[in-house]
Amino acid sequence: MKTTPYFENVVLAKRPYLQREWCQKALDRPVRIEIEPNNRVRYWVFISELGKYLRVVTLEDRETVHNAFPDRNFKL
Repeated sequence: MKTTPYFENVVLAKRPYLQREWCQKALDRPVRIEIEPNNRVRYWVFISELGKYLRVVTLEDRETVHNAFPDRNFKL
């Protein structure tokens, strides 16, 4: 999985419980995908260990992870 320096240095430091496997699962089997106005792409996946949906944001290439966080407001 490719990541940005922001993901490596900021996101993982701020959310040390995040697992890379969860991010990969979001890219492989998302329940929803949305394209942001800046062409970044949002992916959601339910993570049972969190009991929440995880939002993973990639760059426009759809493979470089830039951000990831539990999305408490997401609903199918």
